Amino acid sequence: MSDVANEPLRVVPLGGLGEVGLNTMVLEHAGERLMIDCGLMFPRADAPGAEIVIPDFSWVKAQGEALTGIVLTHAHEDHLGALSYLLREVPVPVYGTPFTLALARHRLDEAGVRADLRAFGPGERFGVGERFTVEPVRVTHSVPDAVGLVVKTAAATLVHTGDFKLDGMPIDGHQTDLARLAALGEEGVDVLLSDSTNSEVVGTTGSESLVKATFERLFSAAAGRIVVALFGSHLHRVKHTLDLAARLGRKVIVAGRSLQRNLELAEQAQLFTVPKDLVVPLEAAPALAPHRVLVLCTGAQGEPRSALTGFLSPEPGHFRVGPGDLVVLSSRTIPGNEMVVSDLVNRLIAKGARVVTGAIEPGVHVSGHAAKEEQRRMLQAVRPKSFVPIHGELRHLTTHLSLAKDVGVADAGLFLLTDGDVAGFTKAGGTTLGRVANGRHFMRRDGLAPIGDAALSERRQLAEAGVAVAVVVVQQGGGKLLLGPTLYARGLEEAEVAALPLAAEGARLALTELSEAVRGDDERVREAVVAGARRVFKQLLGTRPGILPVVVRL
Repeated sequence: MSDVANEPLRVVPLGGLGEVGLNTMVLEHAGERLMIDCGLMFPRADAPGAEIVIPDFSWVKAQGEALTGIVLTHAHEDHLGALSYLLREVPVPVYGTPFTLALARHRLDEAGVRADLRAFGPGERFGVGERFTVEPVRVTHSVPDAVGLVVKTAAATLVHTGDFKLDGMPIDGHQTDLARLAALGEEGVDVLLSDSTNSEVVGTTGSESLVKATFERLFSAAAGRIVVALFGSHLHRVKHTLDLAARLGRKVIVAGRSLQRNLELAEQAQLFTVPKDLVVPLEAAPALAPHRVLVLCTGAQGEPRSALTGFLSPEPGHFRVGPGDLVVLSSRTIPGNEMVVSDLVNRLIAKGARVVTGAIEPGVHVSGHAAKEEQRRMLQAVRPKSFVPIHGELRHLTTHLSLAKDVGVADAGLFLLTDGDVAGFTKAGGTTLGRVANGRHFMRRDGLAPIGDAALSERRQLAEAGVAVAVVVVQQGGGKLLLGPTLYARGLEEAEVAALPLAAEGARLALTELSEAVRGDDERVREAVVAGARRVFKQLLGTRPGILPVVVRL
């Protein structure tokens, strides 16, 4: 046992340290590995055709037998959405609270992946493999059934907060168990890994009870229909909105597949019950008086295929936003979505709706993540020897690290890790231990193989510059030009389309500069066609559309 105790507990982030999302952390001790969360993130607009991004699991797969289990902190996709991509090749038990596993099971069933799912509750200690003992600790977050984790090994005790906030009046009554975390601090915690998302936000995060009170004030004064757009996973908010609708005598329409699915899963997990006479189908809306309608939907980020965007469609249907409607966007705007959300608000206003956002009424949304003073209280409660900020961009991590230093963590115990870094911890302290292979893969939701870098690069070029297909017919077995090159365009500017005949002539001239013997090589023909056509576009217009050469042999 002493030899095992001398081996450090290694902390290896594969995602989530350097970006918001992709949260995946591997702990390794004495030849065994435990993964905390297995998340994805959503790509920016510069990855055409990609729907999700997952971590590169090659380092884990190379020693798949070392992975003894995956423990989930909560039910957000940036913490469990990549499970199916790993479990196909490394089938290990997955541990989580009942609602977290319900959502994980749904995603795995969609992907056709079977898994060994094992439920636990807060405070229920369990072993994973021979090296790890895990104790879940309840935390408050924007999704039910969230936990932080205490992981004990012979080498060190580690606390992983998961995503958390210190809400004194949570809707479900389940506060972050700071008392248990403080007791662990008394016993001695060797390393704390803590949520950094809101490290730049001063003060404390507002309580969900503030949203409840704001909704009651706004909805009580509304004479027309009410539309509330939010994230489908924010079930605490969904629940108190349903209760308010019932008190105000409004029927509720639930629109959006993720929201409908999560409501069903919440009921199955016995988190709450929705009265059957409260919720009505979307097609029932026209028959209801406006003051009797409340719509819960997805789409606060302006997603093009969301329910709220569908309510703006000019096509005839059962529900359309119009004059007299109150539309509440009950979410923060995800960084990078500002222009899309602004356009959504303008389109809603153009339909005659009154739109309320967090900029107008701060109480329509509160974060699920701890702000600076709550992060300070977590550090003071746990009193770790070493600290690793997790869950955030580099600026969030560095700000949180500065806070830990201010609280009293010694410089030798401060570790700024990013994806792929490795740090080792024992009861004597921590040290950095190099890096492992890491990265990310751009995927389609239903794809099994990643979209390659070359394909993404070509797609970006097509999106930015358009493409011209150049067809040339060459003699079979020789190099005599029989026809073309002829250029066909997609996505080009008007001036570029007008220049196509000149570009085709440029490509023909480039081919004539080659001998017939060289024109017997298809690759040399393609190179000449591209070079000749591009030269014309660059000289005449200063542009570089994509040129796709097609060689036909007759």
